[in-house]
Amino acid sequence: IEQPTFPKITEMCVKMIRRVNDEEGIKKLVNETFQKLWFTPTPHHDKEAMTRKILNITDVVAACRDTGYDWFEQLLQNLLKSEEDASYKPVKKACTQLVDNLVEHILKYEESLSDSDNKGVNSGRLVACITTLFLFSKIRPQLMVKHAMTMQPYLTTKCSTQNDFMVICNVAKILELVVPLMEHPSETFLATIEEDLMKLIIKYGMTVVQHCVSCLGAVVNKVTQNYKFVWACFNRYYGALSKLKNQHQEDPNSTILTANKPALLRSLFTVGALCRHFDFDQEDFKGSSKVNIKDKVLELLMYFTKHSDEEVQTKAIIGLGFAFIQHPSLMFEQEVKTLYNSILSDKNCSVNLKIQVLKNLQTYLQEEDTRMQQADRDWKKVAKQEDLKEMGDISSGMSSSIMQLYLKQVLEAFFHNQSNVRHFALNVIALTLNQGLIHPVQCVPYLIAMGTDPEPSMRNKADQQLVEIDKKYAGFIHMKAVAGMKMSYQVQQAINTCPKDPVRGFRHDESSSALCSHLYSMIRGNRQHRRAFLISLLNLFDDTAKTEVNMLLYIADNLACFPYQTQEEPLFIMHHIDITLSVSGSNLLQSFKESMVKDKKKERKPSSDEETESDSNSGSGSESEGEASKPRRLRKRVDSDSDSDEENDINAVMKCLPENSAPLIEFANVSQGILLLLMLKQHLKNLCGFSDSKIQKYSPSESAKVYDKAINRKTGVHFHPKQTLDFLRSDMANSKITEEVKRSIVKQYLDFKLLMEHLDPDEEEEDGEVSASTNARNKAITSLLGGGSPKNNAAETEDDESDGEDRGGGTSGVRRR
Repeated sequence: IEQPTFPKITEMCVKMIRRVNDEEGIKKLVNETFQKLWFTPTPHHDKEAMTRKILNITDVVAACRDTGYDWFEQLLQNLLKSEEDASYKPVKKACTQLVDNLVEHILKYEESLSDSDNKGVNSGRLVACITTLFLFSKIRPQLMVKHAMTMQPYLTTKCSTQNDFMVICNVAKILELVVPLMEHPSETFLATIEEDLMKLIIKYGMTVVQHCVSCLGAVVNKVTQNYKFVWACFNRYYGALSKLKNQHQEDPNSTILTANKPALLRSLFTVGALCRHFDFDQEDFKGSSKVNIKDKVLELLMYFTKHSDEEVQTKAIIGLGFAFIQHPSLMFEQEVKTLYNSILSDKNCSVNLKIQVLKNLQTYLQEEDTRMQQADRDWKKVAKQEDLKEMGDISSGMSSSIMQLYLKQVLEAFFHNQSNVRHFALNVIALTLNQGLIHPVQCVPYLIAMGTDPEPSMRNKADQQLVEIDKKYAGFIHMKAVAGMKMSYQVQQAINTCPKDPVRGFRHDESSSALCSHLYSMIRGNRQHRRAFLISLLNLFDDTAKTEVNMLLYIADNLACFPYQTQEEPLFIMHHIDITLSVSGSNLLQSFKESMVKDKKKERKPSSDEETESDSNSGSGSESEGEASKPRRLRKRVDSDSDSDEENDINAVMKCLPENSAPLIEFANVSQGILLLLMLKQHLKNLCGFSDSKIQKYSPSESAKVYDKAINRKTGVHFHPKQTLDFLRSDMANSKITEEVKRSIVKQYLDFKLLMEHLDPDEEEEDGEVSASTNARNKAITSLLGGGSPKNNAAETEDDESDGEDRGGGTSGVRRR
């Protein structure tokens, strides 16, 4: 069999290794595969096998450069942990071999780099080798102790390409972990590292400065205690900042600051970075001076956050973020709270500043988490018998208080059209929840909303947080489900790039799935929770709820596209749509009738009689007297299907309209909820292939087993409420009402009236009468839904013929029952 090529093997390894955190069975398989492939000791004489292994590992590491290396750390931790208590430790032995051989390879590559033809290829391999060594150092730094002196010269690499910078940063990260573990390192070696790091800090950009200051922190704080060296560096940048601040205060329009902008930006960043890793208020740094350094730094950095140049503001905020990691209590200062919260909540504030504040909070929480984990590990070493809970209490108490201060503004940052802002806000919330710093219930609606994000990675992360909350606190998701749906609409509004287009509640792809389908799938398993959730959503369509029309469209979209599994789910919705229609429809007609002008001179006598009679009946619903005779007379008129009669009715109502168009607009607005419910019912009926008879016979009090059958979904059935979309696109609520629009609204009113009159036919009527009533209802629905689709009408007619009188119309006879 032909051997697969190296790229093919690399690709297969990358796909497999990403499953290292999967379910237990797959996780076990991945661990076993890579234990055999990489982490089994190689015989010393088999140099070829060792080289193949090194090339394979570094290829996989290079391939994952952009997606991160969490998988490698997880794999190595899993394997080393599995043999902690074993007497024979093959993984540990294999790791030692790999590290030693990687260092050998690095030295070989260095020799070959003099050959300029291979420079590009080999420098890429060199970066992969050093990155792999750093990954080993993160999990087992002891493996690199004997190689620390070999790595140090790479700090002096001349930087001309991106790869050169990566070499320096990774070597600095390795030395940071390894130097504190060395026993009696030579003073020359330590002094050389300090000088190399200082040169890099002074010479290069942000990324190099960050890693070199971090490495310097480990070397000075844990090994050399060479505080004067660091103090001199700090004063160099702090002094430059103070000078620039004073010059700016004296003359804000001076060109000095512009001329010195690069120095200003570097000083802001470096002062912050140094404050992150060194506490300059210790006597070791400032001696007997009574000056409070952290307050002075805060004052200096805060001054430049108010600068007119956004780049200067950003660097000052980055510097503040670093300083807060060393001194979290500074985040309680009033001016800091005002700065952070105003940037997060101001809709007109720069996106870069918003993202930087969120990044600051994210980095603080990540550092806090690392610090607490290290404290736990140290505590376990010192005294296994002590109560570990006490270790993190003070620290987590501080984090919790800080997050309570900024939580609301971070959550509100979800409502932003830039996905980067939403991304960092979600990261901060996920870290906060994972560390248990806040009560999760307040985040649930926001996480539901983030579950509708256009980007799959963010949706998945938000959904995962909801799943974790649901495991720990049953009922929290249900409790906040409706609030979450409303909030998801607001997030979609914020994301919507074209304000003229109404916000829709389903994905615009082949699946056409509801945006909140994950929420529904979490709730649907509990019948009581599911029903309460669906009723709460349908109640929003009630005329008294005064819900915005576009939100109703969004909710109707979701209800039309939810992943229903059993017949009971859509039948329950249709049953409650009938109840809402019978109540809201009557209220709607009554309020319209009350707004009409009662001027007898303007009305034809026959129309007046008909109007008064039909209005009084529609206003009082099916309970009014005269109900039995009135629908019969009207039905005969409908049966004749005379266009001129309809035209006369429209003219009669037009004459009674008040001069003020407000009641007309109100009717058009409120009627959208009922139109959407009618359309939703027709859609569910077509989607699931239900007959009117089945819908009418449904009772929510029946045993769950009766309607437990799976749904047969029909393909190609889409939810398209044309009237509501036209209403929103034409912005009818704010536009001038023409005669044509008035006529269409009056026609809609008459159609509604006809529908309400035939909502609930009497059982005792003769066959022909029932059929006429059903036809009247169908005609009204077809007219209301913009002509309806042939599919809708066909379904109705077939049901009429098959179910006859027993059916009693397309709505479920709610009040009769």
